[in-house]
Amino acid sequence: MIPLDEIRRARERIGDDVLRTPLVSFGTDERVWLKLECLQPIGSFKLRGALSAVRAASVAELASGVVTASAGNMAQGVAWAAREAGVPARVICPDGAPRAKLDRIEALGADVVPVTHEEWWQAMLDRGRDGVDGFFVHPVADEAVMAGNGTIGLELAEDAPEIDTVVIPWGGGGLTSGIASALKALRPGVRVVTAEPETGAPLAAALAAGEPREIEFRGSWVDGAGGPSLLPGMWERAREVVDEAVAVPLAEVEDAVRLLAARAHVVAEGAGALALAAALRRDDRCVCIVSGGNIDPSVYARIISPAATA
Repeated sequence: MIPLDEIRRARERIGDDVLRTPLVSFGTDERVWLKLECLQPIGSFKLRGALSAVRAASVAELASGVVTASAGNMAQGVAWAAREAGVPARVICPDGAPRAKLDRIEALGADVVPVTHEEWWQAMLDRGRDGVDGFFVHPVADEAVMAGNGTIGLELAEDAPEIDTVVIPWGGGGLTSGIASALKALRPGVRVVTAEPETGAPLAAALAAGEPREIEFRGSWVDGAGGPSLLPGMWERAREVVDEAVAVPLAEVEDAVRLLAARAHVVAEGAGALALAAALRRDDRCVCIVSGGNIDPSVYARIISPAATA
């Protein structure tokens, strides 16, 4: 786990430059609550970890700029943090990343380095890519990043005393590791449940088998969660803090996107709706981490159109 003192230090580094996001009930259902990280300035929780990591780095480490590998949300966080630090940012992005996210990355001043999905995944495994210079901020497996994510757990421990379970989307595991580390230290009775799209659910497969297993991965519109495999070191972290992992059918994620719009007036991307989709299968008191709202407009229109025409 990430030490609680490290998470508290990350909170000090971040200060008031991230939003203490609201915790709201899901419509009239007081059993389910939503932690709205989609309201952060970049539309995603990733700003917490990016600011924590860049501010923890030395001047010498930042001399050549900052690099990350991201499909969009961490890229925006790192671009924001690098701009604030006055250094260049370079982002290794998979081809096929949502245009809406790429536009925001470039608007924040970062250079986009497009690669295949396989090369992007390899850059995360290798913690960088030849020819792309700078201080590498891993979008997942970086302790300063996870400590920044853990500030969400501090807020939940303070603001949600009556919950039984927190449901967290799992992409690489950095969000879960941070939040769960804080909660296990402060509220050890709270269960930690992860949600992945069933098209790429390596953690659910690993927990079911008791060890990492190969899975059949298919890319989907849920671009901010799920993956072909667990990143190095993340199985050991997950096994320590995750109580249950759920693989969610894409149709249920689409339903959750529509429900968030209709009942909570919240725009969520696929990863942001995953937690609600998993929570709706449960009967205990849940907080769902709505991790982001950066969904491509054309994808969003396709998903909500059944509700709009009903």
